Amino acid sequence: MTQTTTLTKSIILRATKEQVWSYLTDPDKLAIWFHKPTKSLAAGQSYEMYGTESGQKLMWGETTVANPFERLEMTFSIAPMNGASSHVVWTLQEVPGGTRLNLTHSDLPASEETFGLALALDKGWEDHMARMRADIHAD
Repeated sequence: MTQTTTLTKSIILRATKEQVWSYLTDPDKLAIWFHKPTKSLAAGQSYEMYGTESGQKLMWGETTVANPFERLEMTFSIAPMNGASSHVVWTLQEVPGGTRLNLTHSDLPASEETFGLALALDKGWEDHMARMRADIHAD
C-alpha cells in the first residue's frame, strides 16, 4: 500500500460564501490569487491553469464536484508529480461576519524523496490563500 500525505488549511474571510465561491471558480478571480484557467470551473469538466505572468501551463485535472457556495472538488496534477494525481477539496462555511474556507489536499505521494514536494505545496497554498485574503479584504 502506498502512503500518501494530506495537507489542510483554513482561513476566515470577510466575504459572503457567494463572493468566496467566485474566487474559487471564476477565471478572472482565480488569476488574482492563484493561476488562470481557460474557463470557469464546473463539475464534470477538465481544467488547465496557466501562470498569469509566464503563460505556461502549471496545473491540470478535472472538477469532480461543484456545489455552489458549499463544496468544490477536483483532481490536481503538476509537472513535479510525474503523472500522479492528487485530490483538492474546498469547503465553505458561513461564520458570523464572513466565511470560513477550508482546503484539504490529499493523495499526495509520501516518501522521503517526495517530501520536498509536500513542503512546496504546503507553503504554496499558504501564499495563495494569503493573496486571496488580501484581495477580498482590499474593498
